[in-house]
Amino acid sequence: MSGLQLLTVGLVPAKSSEFVGCTKFSQCSNLRLPESRSVQWGVFSHSWTHFSPAAISTSGQLREGSKRGRGVWCRAVEVEKLPEVDGTSTLKDLEIEEVTEDLQPTVERDFTGTPNIPIYVMLPLGTIGHDNKVTNPDDLRQKFNALKTAEVDGVMVDCWWGLVEGKEPQHYDWSGYRQLFTMVRDCGLKLQVVMSFHQCGGNVGDDVYIPIPQWVLDIGKDNPDIFFTDKSGVVNPECLTWGVDKVRVLRGRTALEVYYDYMRSFRQEMDEFFMDKTITEIEIGLGACGELRYPSYPETRGWKYPGIGEFQCYDKYLLEDLRKAAEARGHSHWTKPPSNAGEYNSRPQDTEFFRDGGDYDSYYGRFFLKWYSDVLIQHGDRVLTFANIAFEGVKIAAKVSGIHWWYKTASHAAELAAGFYNPANRDGYAAIAQMLAKHGASFNFTCVELRTLAQAKGYPEALADPEGLVWQVLNAAWDAGISVASENALGCFDRQGYNKILENAKPEKDPDGRHLVAFTYLRLSDELMKEHNFKEFSRFVKRLHG
Repeated sequence: MSGLQLLTVGLVPAKSSEFVGCTKFSQCSNLRLPESRSVQWGVFSHSWTHFSPAAISTSGQLREGSKRGRGVWCRAVEVEKLPEVDGTSTLKDLEIEEVTEDLQPTVERDFTGTPNIPIYVMLPLGTIGHDNKVTNPDDLRQKFNALKTAEVDGVMVDCWWGLVEGKEPQHYDWSGYRQLFTMVRDCGLKLQVVMSFHQCGGNVGDDVYIPIPQWVLDIGKDNPDIFFTDKSGVVNPECLTWGVDKVRVLRGRTALEVYYDYMRSFRQEMDEFFMDKTITEIEIGLGACGELRYPSYPETRGWKYPGIGEFQCYDKYLLEDLRKAAEARGHSHWTKPPSNAGEYNSRPQDTEFFRDGGDYDSYYGRFFLKWYSDVLIQHGDRVLTFANIAFEGVKIAAKVSGIHWWYKTASHAAELAAGFYNPANRDGYAAIAQMLAKHGASFNFTCVELRTLAQAKGYPEALADPEGLVWQVLNAAWDAGISVASENALGCFDRQGYNKILENAKPEKDPDGRHLVAFTYLRLSDELMKEHNFKEFSRFVKRLHG
């Protein structure tokens, strides 16, 4: 048979005969293909794309009709005659050196004339220090000016509850944020502001530690049930349990009243930045990491990707709510969470609850998961009701995390533990989208830069599908008639990641012309400011603007 040397790697666009090749690559070793066997090389959504040696011509092109859907393809040419390979060879016999450099497509979609999507850059988590002052303002000002030259629209910043109301209830110190907002305005940038009612520290990407207010932590010493609790009885002080939304346990106030008072104070103190349109949007923190989800996979409890996480409903307030829900259904034996759902780092198939055909799809399982998800959605509904009162006339948004691991399994265990009732036989995001639509809130979703193929290569055991998840969520939101924004989940500096963002931001040939209303880049850093990275980022900004 002929020996084939891998020259380039790229994408075959769906329903197209156009090839997208790549020009940057590292040295590749010989690829030996048995003529009698096809090779599984790429993945798109849930299905594999197969190419046989017969489908590759000696010129290195795929013969017409040999491509199906969209997947990775190999361009190959005959280089030498190699010994015959036994017909029982498998993919393990194919030794290919990993391409280590960024793959840069030579043919790309032209975004000229496409909708202008504003881009905001998320500021470092510690932009405001514990002294309530801007950290390193001169360096930050230089970075702001660089963003402005790249035609970035604005920046996003967390307004940490633990810094502003950290010492005493209803004593708010907005001085550091006023200093920051003035700097942003002076540089000609706009602002997205996050009402961050959670702890910074203990999750992926956290590089500083900012706890929730000390007076709240002091209350928690006497009443630890104000925090989310796992099945081992370990409390997580990252944020308040939704069980105290309407319970007066915070020095005479409910959690909802505490959130409202904080938001109202911000609106009053920062009025000038609303009036001159410097602030364009307020994102409302609704849970762990500011996202609408349970803190089901905290690194502080030893969680590692791709563990399924654990249910977080063992505080006395949520347990009481579960008891009432079960008794209302007439099933007093359903008053407890499942006892067979594994540990933080379990795999779905290792548990009786999440395995294929497991208890998650039993009568009890469906009852519990519906209750667990409803509590999440009801919390979002209540907080956004107060947010619209505090920020009347201002666009608000809520962020939903992209939990893409185990998406290719039946149960979607990691999503279920986080509160998204989205197994393979149910759409768990439609109800969230409808709740946001009720309040006119934008749906901000993460992980739009991730590629399913890359996840399959790096963590094949995770059975992740970020592309499938993003497509499901975007359509659920658009079907609900609400605007959708997004952000990347992890650091992104390469063209492949940017192209994936653009593909999701402006779906090609969408009959309804749907697209994102904004994109937030994670995050401003010295790494982004490096010459090559910033040049690539600036190119991305121009294409996002159309």
